[in-house]
Amino acid sequence: MSEKKAKPHDEALKKLLQTFFAEFIELFFPELSSLLDHRHTRFLMQELLVDVVGEEAKTLDLLLETRYKALDAYILLHMEPQSYRQKDFHERMFIYFSRLFERHRNQHRLIIPIAIFTAEEGAEDPDTFVMGIPDHEIVRFKFLKVELRTLDWRRFIASENPVAAALLVKMGYNEKEKREMRSA
Repeated sequence: MSEKKAKPHDEALKKLLQTFFAEFIELFFPELSSLLDHRHTRFLMQELLVDVVGEEAKTLDLLLETRYKALDAYILLHMEPQSYRQKDFHERMFIYFSRLFERHRNQHRLIIPIAIFTAEEGAEDPDTFVMGIPDHEIVRFKFLKVELRTLDWRRFIASENPVAAALLVKMGYNEKEKREMRSA
């Protein structure tokens, strides 16, 4: 798991998510938003996940606790902004999820991992980690994701959601559309 130093826009995105978490979930995951009681959301102190075998440690970008209405229980949401391409990112998300589950499984009945991809170019990032042998899948882990460069900015330009306005610049558009967006 090689880590790159956090880029300034990763830090800006973290601050945006800390300020407008409910608006972010409402904008990109409205079905999930309706299941959460945002009045009970709180950001947890930075969680250090340690790999005792590989002697690596990683601090999670954002970890928060909120109330899940259907379960009448608190759940964890792990949010990971990613501004650069990383071949094994989906594997890293699985590792983080596994460590969070191991540590919190007795007090949180559900962990929802979300990746927010802000890289401006490259192929679409996978949202699934699969391990198996021929004809038999051992593990299939899937996480929620927002891939900003693949989103049509026109769907968000008229939104009153502050997250839409803040992330518009990272959404997919070409040079002609950039001029069109500036005049909108």
